[in-house]
Amino acid sequence: METRPETVQPVPLPRLFKVAVAPVQAFFKLEASGGILLALCAVAAMIWANSPWASTYTGLFDAPLAFGTGSTLFHFTFREFINDGLMTIFFFLVGMEIKRELAAGELRTLSKALLPLIAAVGGMVVPAAIYAALNAGTPALKGWAIPMATDIAFAIGCLTLLKGRVSHGLVVFLTALAIFDDIGGILVIAMFYGTGLHVEWLLAALGVTAVLVACNKFYVRNGLVYAVLLGALWYTMHHGGVHATIAGVVVGMMIPARPVRRGRLVLEELHGFIGQLLREPEDETLRTNQLLHIEEQLEDIEPPLTRFVHIWHGWSAYAIVPLFALANSGISLAGMSLADVLRPLPLGVVLGLFVGKQLGIFLFTWVAVKTGLADMPGRAGAMQLYGVSVVAGIGFTVALFVAGLAFANEPHLLTEAKLGILLGSLLSALVGYLLLRFGPTPRPQGEPASKPASGAA
Repeated sequence: METRPETVQPVPLPRLFKVAVAPVQAFFKLEASGGILLALCAVAAMIWANSPWASTYTGLFDAPLAFGTGSTLFHFTFREFINDGLMTIFFFLVGMEIKRELAAGELRTLSKALLPLIAAVGGMVVPAAIYAALNAGTPALKGWAIPMATDIAFAIGCLTLLKGRVSHGLVVFLTALAIFDDIGGILVIAMFYGTGLHVEWLLAALGVTAVLVACNKFYVRNGLVYAVLLGALWYTMHHGGVHATIAGVVVGMMIPARPVRRGRLVLEELHGFIGQLLREPEDETLRTNQLLHIEEQLEDIEPPLTRFVHIWHGWSAYAIVPLFALANSGISLAGMSLADVLRPLPLGVVLGLFVGKQLGIFLFTWVAVKTGLADMPGRAGAMQLYGVSVVAGIGFTVALFVAGLAFANEPHLLTEAKLGILLGSLLSALVGYLLLRFGPTPRPQGEPASKPASGAA
């Protein structure tokens, strides 16, 4: 008797789509997803730049572009469009994050901000001093600021992979420290990596800033207004000799961070309104209009800053910064040897990030706790604090950005700086992860915190 072959039922398309998309959705729900994507793009750039298709990497990111007409025509490469244009949005997010922390976050009081500020100073001064000592008297000295900044996406991503091994207080401490690092990096870029100041354009930039201050004061919420002012400030800063991406920080700091009305007042008003709505006869059109009114009322308790962060965070974390990493991490290793890594410039960056960062942060924090200026963050022990200090040596996005500014016209020095950034960040990530993964666990909440004994933090 002939048997019929079993028929395979086709998987419905919607179900197949869900199966294919589910892993992607799960990835983007991870807190560490931004840092992981950043790392993958850096690795991809290295592989691409050292593959048989290396010429396509160079050809893509060095491709010439133009924008504007006549005397206002801008000529730039695709890499410059990413670094000087798209990264302005990254710095816009940085400005908003700084303002949010100052207005309602961990930096809103001096007592909360003091310890991460002290730690950040140590984490900037010591790496810069190590780099400067190794490169004194050479053209590479102007890259002294490269190892100063902590990459917040990479560093927090690393700690996220260690859930349960790092106290929440230490994560907050590192986040606040990285924000102060960003402030320091922004000031350094503005003051030391311009192209020669032009007073008339800087006065124009000051005028645009005054308009932004007025928009903040009168609680302007329209994103288009801020987009136009961001473009104007970028243009005037570009011609004024200040690096134009700083415009993003200035505009971010001017976005209103508090709601129009207090949440309690809005909720009290809506409580009575909803009661009336439920008692009225059924009318779909009327209900729709009333629901829209409720939505408008609820918008009053969401600060514009929060709304803008929600809109732009995904674009920055999952598109702009990974694209920046892809465009700037491709280093050709052809003909390189260990001797190249031991040159003063890359060695200064590696030691600045891996040694200077951990020493500066750990020792400055230890002194602050020992002298009673602040308490140990997150009831942490010495080894946990030290592990987090090592992780803070992951300096990637801002470090690459500063290197590009310092050595814009010296490709060989820029390559050496990038090599040092990648090696120093990799060492900090691996060693910091291992220290925290196999070190002591956080102290239980009920256990009293003790101040560090001599020789420990």
